[in-house]
Amino acid sequence: MDRDFSFARLSDLKLPLTVTFRISQLQGKREPRRYTELLEKPELRFSGLQSPTPSDLYVTCQLIADNKPLTIPFRTAHKSFKADYTWNEWITLPIKYCDLPLNSQITFTVWDIEGPRKAVPVGGSTFRLFGKKCTLRRGKHRLLLWPDQEADGSVETRTPSKIAINDEMGRLEKLLKKWERGDMPKNDWLDKLAFRRIEEVYAAESEKSGKLFLYIDLPRFDFPVVFNEPEFGVSESPTPGPATTSLSHSLTPGLNLAGDPNLWSIVDPEIARENPVEDKHRRLVRSHRSGPFDRELKPDPKTRDELNDVLTYAPTHPLSSEEKDLIWKFRFYLTRDKRGLTKFLKSVTWRDASEVKQAVEVLLPMWTDIDTDDALELLGPGTIDSRVRNFAVKQLSKADDEDLILYLLQLVQALKFESTASDQRSSRSATSAISHDDSGLADFLIERGVQNPILGNRFHWYLMVEVQSDDKVSAKMYAKVDFRFQQKISETEKGNERRQLMGRQGEMIAALSKKAKELRASKDPRPTKISKLQSFIADSKNGLSSMVPLPLPLDARKEVTGIVPEKCSVFKSNLFPLLLYFKCTDSTEFPVIFKNGDDMRQDQLVIQLFTLMDRLLRKENLDLKLSPYDVLATSMMEGMAQFIPSKTVATVVSDHGTILNYFRASFPDEGSVGTYGVSPAVLDTFVRSCAGYSVVTYLLGVGDRHLDNLLVAPDVDFGYILGRDPKPFPPPVKVSKEMVDGMGGPHSQHYARFQNYCFTAFTILRKSANLILNLVALMVDANIPDIKHRDVHEQLQDKFRLDLTEEQAIKHFETVLNETSYITVVFDHIHTIAQGWRS
Repeated sequence: MDRDFSFARLSDLKLPLTVTFRISQLQGKREPRRYTELLEKPELRFSGLQSPTPSDLYVTCQLIADNKPLTIPFRTAHKSFKADYTWNEWITLPIKYCDLPLNSQITFTVWDIEGPRKAVPVGGSTFRLFGKKCTLRRGKHRLLLWPDQEADGSVETRTPSKIAINDEMGRLEKLLKKWERGDMPKNDWLDKLAFRRIEEVYAAESEKSGKLFLYIDLPRFDFPVVFNEPEFGVSESPTPGPATTSLSHSLTPGLNLAGDPNLWSIVDPEIARENPVEDKHRRLVRSHRSGPFDRELKPDPKTRDELNDVLTYAPTHPLSSEEKDLIWKFRFYLTRDKRGLTKFLKSVTWRDASEVKQAVEVLLPMWTDIDTDDALELLGPGTIDSRVRNFAVKQLSKADDEDLILYLLQLVQALKFESTASDQRSSRSATSAISHDDSGLADFLIERGVQNPILGNRFHWYLMVEVQSDDKVSAKMYAKVDFRFQQKISETEKGNERRQLMGRQGEMIAALSKKAKELRASKDPRPTKISKLQSFIADSKNGLSSMVPLPLPLDARKEVTGIVPEKCSVFKSNLFPLLLYFKCTDSTEFPVIFKNGDDMRQDQLVIQLFTLMDRLLRKENLDLKLSPYDVLATSMMEGMAQFIPSKTVATVVSDHGTILNYFRASFPDEGSVGTYGVSPAVLDTFVRSCAGYSVVTYLLGVGDRHLDNLLVAPDVDFGYILGRDPKPFPPPVKVSKEMVDGMGGPHSQHYARFQNYCFTAFTILRKSANLILNLVALMVDANIPDIKHRDVHEQLQDKFRLDLTEEQAIKHFETVLNETSYITVVFDHIHTIAQGWRS
């Protein structure tokens, strides 16, 4: 039967636990000197060995590692012995257990007085504190004393405390250790007899043995204490920028230390430390004490170009030491440039208190207002100073509610880094000048959520999802934020009514969730599932067909009064999502897809980024007819999405042969020759929307695009993002042959217009790459499958190609757009057959 093995790590013994042991007694018979020695050296007759009573011996001990002493020598107090040599004295060395090296040794030397002011060693022994299995030794130990030698304590010691001695005393001591550990059954009456017999054996063995043994007692910890090296961080000093790349990423490409069992990764604890020569050079170059002179510095044209190049770097682009020194030199000049703040903060040496003080207390208040993308970057995990984070929060407070809702998902994630920054306070030096106070991000979000019920509703549901996180510390933090949010709502007019509405939303979601799980788990055919769902909705006991007006969790602007039972259905995809038609107070209906068993946070992120990109394009007067639908995750594996009634490409092609035939049948315009008999407005919308979705899905790497979820199919999802795709050889841009035919073919003027729209949209969105990169970066710690533990920035930057000029980037995108993956056609047909079987 397997037994649990409990142990403690040496590095965890951080309490004031210093190395302590007891010097117990000396066992063995000391032979008096021979008469020939006394005749040669008459003064020896006055030594303690020749005395009729036990001499006044004392013991010295010292901790040594790698042939170097770790403590000064310690010695026992003076003691007069009567019958035997027993000290029973505790020695405490001024070093903690957690600081002990693996090769730590304690030297013990017993001394006797041979003459006036002359001490000679009776014997010495070197004792290793760690055993063969790297465990800290404990309990009683017998040390062999090497006669007339002082313990040397070297790595290859000449006075080891333990050698192979097969005597009765050694055998009994091993059994005693087993008994003390509980490895042998204990029986009181029998143990007393055994111990009495052991004492007799000890006395007899000591009389006839010619060896001396020193007995010591070590502390008996409840568990074995295993030696382990402390974990050293390998990243550079934290700076208010994106987290630095881990060591494994900087190694040889293709070398996977974690995945290859034959390779061992060894962390160099010195790798994160500053080279003292470079550090001195930095101090001389920066000369931050001459601040008044730096205020007047202005770059020449050549230096201005160099600075401009640095300011255009992507958020993850590392700065060289020369670039950091250049930015520091012209820091006062850069305060008028909104792009310069994030780069300046990366150039600050955050372990230098004087630099931190000048950066945060002098320069930060002088800086001009920064853009939203830079403010979001400053709220990432790399920013540890709360004053910098507070500056970012103040910049975000100028955004209106519509913009804030767009970034709310990421701002809720940024609360994790607030907590992390606070937790690091105890582990950082108080003299570093870095502030770890609350930056006020949570208070800002709570305040805006209380003022705007629509924003507050989203904020509440985002918090509810995070409360269910496996990370208990993070979940507790989010629960506290939601508690404070609810408290603030209660203090407002009609606050209790608003809290009751949130509670009712939760009850409705719980009821739908329970039913969705039942239908997904059942083996019933789809028609039976639909019938059961409709009966469940219609049952008045469930309170779903009719209810007091309630803001819809998906879109709090919609007030619903119930669900229409006869219109409810179940989709034919793997998870059998529910189709629910909600009745609204304005007499309209709002169809919703409710899905259980899928992580909707991924869809939520993609739709949020689609909405953001649509807004960025519209700001440049480019309307590509994007209509992102609402998505809301209500838990880690559940959520709801707005249903857009439409036909899929697969259905259109199956029923009408081509998309153009479908347009001619549904939106005819006989007088229009240039649009193939189709209404010009309809074809224009089709061309624009194809261009828009082609670009945004390319940039986000949306995979699994087949004919059943291209365009705006009702069961569309984004199960594969940022480059992941379940099909082999996927095309970079998902433009199917059927879509091109719908524009009149690859040589038509409408396809040329489609390409131009693509190029223009790509150029516009490329200008806002930093904003999109920072939004996705804030989601890396959200445990979303496709961006968890992946280099998201690298994936996105590969799509934006920020390393190219605008003209080169457009040519690159044109090449990508013209690529065709013929195997995609085969997989589309396979998918169509599979969907038919499932239905």
